[in-house]
Amino acid sequence: MTPDRPISDLFAQKRPVRSLEFFPPKDDAGVEALRTAAATLKRMNPDFVSVTYGAGGTTRDRTAQVSAMLKDDFGFTVMPHLTCVGHSRDELGVIADRIHERGFRNIMTLRGDPPKGATEFKVAADGLRNASELVTLLKARHGDFCLGVAGYPEKHPEASSPDVDLTNLRRKVDEGAAFITTQLFFDNTMYYRFVERCRTAGINVPIVPGIMPVLSLKQVQRFTQMCGASLPKQLVTRLEVAAENSDVLETMGIDWALTQIRGLLANGAPGYHLYILNRAKGALALTAGLAA
Repeated sequence: MTPDRPISDLFAQKRPVRSLEFFPPKDDAGVEALRTAAATLKRMNPDFVSVTYGAGGTTRDRTAQVSAMLKDDFGFTVMPHLTCVGHSRDELGVIADRIHERGFRNIMTLRGDPPKGATEFKVAADGLRNASELVTLLKARHGDFCLGVAGYPEKHPEASSPDVDLTNLRRKVDEGAAFITTQLFFDNTMYYRFVERCRTAGINVPIVPGIMPVLSLKQVQRFTQMCGASLPKQLVTRLEVAAENSDVLETMGIDWALTQIRGLLANGAPGYHLYILNRAKGALALTAGLAA
């Protein structure tokens, strides 16, 4: 099996790298819906796609299934996510070997969120405590893995301070991470400040902004509460005025994301990563808008 190209090679080309994130559906019907979305998004020709990893085993098998489908049936370069949640070191090693054997060479390396119903992360028996330990394990297991890690422009919700959060991020890069993808944000100033602080701290790998087109106020409030991101007052006001008009909300969300991406690219961002929630329409609209 021909191994995937490392994503780090794409950043070396000095052009904007575009990527999408899928999440594994809970049932077979959802997988077929995702297949339809993937077929549509193939027209966008993203540089790579990522597939999230369910906490507590909820969608882990489907992560492998969806990753294989996107790679084999559609020809995408796929970056599966892998987390520490619920796994021992030996189990993570076996999973890494399986990923490598199937030709995947890129992994988004995460500590992972607590399983549904849990309020805090717990280390599994003989497991790993954080993403930096997982980076170390994966690079030791297969040195040709290209590893992405997460960065939080507005601080990880569990970090005691921005400086502690930055120290943890530096550790992940020092252990071998090749690039950083940020958690979502809606004010580009947050990203610019974050990049500046990273560079000052000696973190010099590409930092890819993560962007999510808004579909509703309730939805975005739920996501921002989970990841610690803030909402600009102007965006909240617009969403409140639109109320439950889905067409207006979608147009507004795409317009806001489009403005963000244009500004980010104009100011030197190495590309962008779209959190599309398995929806093709918004991603295609953004691509068309950026091509105009």
